[in-house]
Amino acid sequence: MPAALLLMAPFDILASLAMDIYLPVVPDMPGILATTPAIIQLTLSLYMVILGLGQIAFGPVSDRIGRRPVLIGGALLFTAASLFMAATASAPAFLALRLLQALGASAALVATFATVRDVYAERPEGATIYGLFSAMLAFVPALGPIGGALLAGHFGWRAIFVTLGVLAVAATANAMPRWRETRPLDAEGQRGSFAPILRNEAFWTYTLGFSAAMGSFFVFFSTAPRVLIDRAGYSELGFSLVFATVAVMMILTTRFAKRFVTLWGIAGSLTRGMALLILGALLLAVCQSTAAPSFRTFVLPMWVIAIGIVFTGSVTANGALQTFGHAAGTAVALYFCIQSLIVGVLGTLAVVFLGGDTVWPLAGYSSATAITTLTALALLTRRRGAEA
Repeated sequence: MPAALLLMAPFDILASLAMDIYLPVVPDMPGILATTPAIIQLTLSLYMVILGLGQIAFGPVSDRIGRRPVLIGGALLFTAASLFMAATASAPAFLALRLLQALGASAALVATFATVRDVYAERPEGATIYGLFSAMLAFVPALGPIGGALLAGHFGWRAIFVTLGVLAVAATANAMPRWRETRPLDAEGQRGSFAPILRNEAFWTYTLGFSAAMGSFFVFFSTAPRVLIDRAGYSELGFSLVFATVAVMMILTTRFAKRFVTLWGIAGSLTRGMALLILGALLLAVCQSTAAPSFRTFVLPMWVIAIGIVFTGSVTANGALQTFGHAAGTAVALYFCIQSLIVGVLGTLAVVFLGGDTVWPLAGYSSATAITTLTALALLTRRRGAEA
């Protein structure tokens, strides 16, 4: 298992790191690239959207030709895009390369998660792998912005993307001689089976829950630079350290999540996760109405939401994908694609229309998506009870 984690985890981490390491320089990028804040917001939002949309293509392709070629091809595309981003000074070129970077990350991500299902779906190690992935990903938003701030401060913003490219080269060099093909022999006959997945109510319910959790974090990191740097007066490094406390809260929660998931079950964990998102949103609304932006009024309520994100993310993959092991690539692709579309579209609309330098986008997105998920879960539970 340690060897498997060393092989697979870097690609999962890089897909997230490409978003988080870039955050400290987001307020400066309009001036650097002679563009508008809206275009720079697109480099965040479209990355998320393409990360999901690409998997609609790469998931079935991985079921047809295998996980290994999809992973290696995606990793090479991610590497090239990252290095070219470091060399450009044009906003249109930067945005186009960002989309290619997202496509590469998308291919690598779907191949990684499909491989996990291929190898560990029927083994107890599967739960451990997902739990360790969650713990590792919690470190990314903790360390990514700090690393980005330090790189930009000492070497300039281009060093951020050079670093992403170099890390991708290292991960690919490690994978090429070691990543064995894991696609089931009967997967080709099952490819393209979108309809049964999309008709499955449990798939939609838990994918909505995943979207609520991941979208809350997306809206948080989209608004945090403007709230904490522009309005609260934090430096880039200070912002990164404060931002990291949210990830530390997620790491600490991950240590205890397995115990609570065992106690509450999948549906119970999702319910409690959504309740925490709603509670955090209410705290944000109260703080926005009574005090100026600060660590206390913006970050502390996000801690509550972060705990809800961990409880939710610990169960949504199993809840959504448990009946689709025969077409793991396609199921994983739809799961991540729908989540990315919901997060990218609704999250961006929240940031644009509710005030990107306030808490309202985060409060609005978290509460609305959590309430929708709880409604869907109640309907699913009622229908299953009726069938029983």
